[in-house]
Amino acid sequence: MDRSNSVNNRREPYTSNEYEHTTNGTKKITTQQDDESIQSIERIFESKEVPSWQSQLTLRAFFVSLILGILFTFIVMKLNLTTGIIPSLNVSAGLLGFFFVKTWTKFLEKSGVLKQPFTRQENTVIQTCVVATSGIAFSGGFGSYLFGMSEVVAKQSTEANAADNVKNPSLGWMISFLFVVSFLGLFSVVPLRKIMIIDFKLIYPSGTATAHLINSFHTPQGAKLAKKQVKALGKFFSFSFLWGFFQWFFTAGDGCGFVNFPTFGLKAYENKFYFDFSATYVGVGMICPYLINISLLVGGILSWGIMWPLIQDRKGHWYPADQSPSSLHGIQGYRVFIAIAMILGDGLYNFIKVLGRTLFGIYCQFREKRAGSVLPVGVRASPTDPSLSYDDLIRTELFLKDQIPTWVAIAGYVTIAIVSTITLPHIFHQLKWYYIIVIYIFAPVLAFCNAYGCGLTDWSLASTYGKLAIFTIGAWAGSAHGGVLAGLAACGVMMNIVSTASDLTQDFKTGYMTLASPRSMFISQIIGTAMGCVISPCVFWLFYKAFHNLGVPGSEYPAPYALVYRNMSILGVEGFSALPKNCLTLCYVFFLGAIAINAVRDAVGKDKAKYIPLPMAMAIPFYLGSYFAIDMCLGSLILFIWTKINKAKADAFGPAVASGLICGDGIWTLPSSILALSGVNPPICMKFLSRKNNIKVDKFMKP
Repeated sequence: MDRSNSVNNRREPYTSNEYEHTTNGTKKITTQQDDESIQSIERIFESKEVPSWQSQLTLRAFFVSLILGILFTFIVMKLNLTTGIIPSLNVSAGLLGFFFVKTWTKFLEKSGVLKQPFTRQENTVIQTCVVATSGIAFSGGFGSYLFGMSEVVAKQSTEANAADNVKNPSLGWMISFLFVVSFLGLFSVVPLRKIMIIDFKLIYPSGTATAHLINSFHTPQGAKLAKKQVKALGKFFSFSFLWGFFQWFFTAGDGCGFVNFPTFGLKAYENKFYFDFSATYVGVGMICPYLINISLLVGGILSWGIMWPLIQDRKGHWYPADQSPSSLHGIQGYRVFIAIAMILGDGLYNFIKVLGRTLFGIYCQFREKRAGSVLPVGVRASPTDPSLSYDDLIRTELFLKDQIPTWVAIAGYVTIAIVSTITLPHIFHQLKWYYIIVIYIFAPVLAFCNAYGCGLTDWSLASTYGKLAIFTIGAWAGSAHGGVLAGLAACGVMMNIVSTASDLTQDFKTGYMTLASPRSMFISQIIGTAMGCVISPCVFWLFYKAFHNLGVPGSEYPAPYALVYRNMSILGVEGFSALPKNCLTLCYVFFLGAIAINAVRDAVGKDKAKYIPLPMAMAIPFYLGSYFAIDMCLGSLILFIWTKINKAKADAFGPAVASGLICGDGIWTLPSSILALSGVNPPICMKFLSRKNNIKVDKFMKP
């Protein structure tokens, strides 16, 4: 899942090996003496036969993946449409997949009808399929570029809202669009899997952490811990779900309920400083690193606590006094465009940094190759390296056993590219066939760069590549030919390719470390992606039909990134003429400031950088406010106190508790959507008034 937009970059603790980053990839720094003291993972499992790749792809695995895929799609969709901050759900997916299948196989074993035991390879297949399914909810753009095409979002801007630049959501075209763009990234990196995993030895921290998690589940001690973790997850899932149900009773109108509780007073509430009792974002705060949460709060204080009140004092001078608060020609313009400037500055810096590291790493790898050696793409064997550990020897042998022929990847990419080049102009007539061909020519190179950079840094830049497509294709198309919509559609094509490419290479790393076949990983990713292409549009359609103020600022589901992406496309097509007075100057300042802060963070080193806020995270509350940042900081505080009291227990159960809070509140959106569609409304409106307004209401009610 894309980390440049969702700002989730917490790494799970490595349990069996320590690594260090070098300029040419990652190398293991355990010595031979260390190897003797650390028990080999593969020696623990050497008595268990590794199933064939066909046996790893079981019907029960895909059934469980379907159920969990729907669950996590609801969660990701809710996060997409509220703040756009999406934490890693890998732990939850692996844990719940293990629990469901283990419970089922234990029941069959007691009944004497168990035909195939549950293995870590099958667990990896479930993990891969679930993450691929729910990942489409993010890369599909339902909270960003795709919804940014809609009339709801277009009405919030007076520029480029003609019919040529608007396309309202519809199940038919959304599903078709996702099917023709979501598989290209998978085929683009398949020929390079051996280079990434075996030759370059890229670490892929999230994939490595997931593999350690799955391996630990299938040891006797790990299985006992997993059972306790699932129990904790279930307990907080129930609490979160029931809390969401309880809150629903008090939301009979706009501005009603606990989500509008003026915790710090009405003046603070007007400036978006309040605790909204969201179990979801308390859980997200427990998963996201402390620095992310503090950065969000700092951004909220800087914007809503200092800047916006000062700019509002200049109403009538900097912008017309009679402008609506939601107009982009008024205060809303400063909020949106300064946030965009920070996001672009941060994205540009990280793009150049990761690309530079990628190119330098590749250069070092080639330099170290023996003279005359050929870069191995899709070959069936490699020389035995005597320096490899027992684990790596076993893993390399099995990773190279079930190869995916290179011709399959090339044929798949070319075929899908031809189909989508013919199909996409029928979905978006503004997106000409030659725009698509240009994207597909450059996409494999960018997909490789993103996958390699992700292996080094655990940071996917999919949304940054998408923004690059917005500006280039949008400007190429021009305002007279629907350039805004063409740019947003091009963003979707590019984001899906580079995002799925990095996801698949992460999965290859997980499969490598759990002895899951590359073929089973690839097929699982394809099936999960296909599920996501149907499930995600259906879930979004449910939100779209159930919540009539979806995408409206200040509503329950404001979809903030939809407006941000649309305005990026407008900037790419029409330039800066639409900005309010002095807004461009402030945008320059914050664009350069984001670059400078990132440069300082890299210059001072990791120890000091953890005290410097992240510009990308600071930018999000500029538009939304600080209410969700307060929730997340509370989650951080809970985890911090828990760690101080009992670090071992906090490390073991913290992710499970957080996942329970996120999953329970997230899945409550399903029954709440059904109630809304059925016309069942909450019975009570709980609102908070100032003393002055309360007196007026009392006089009106009791004349």
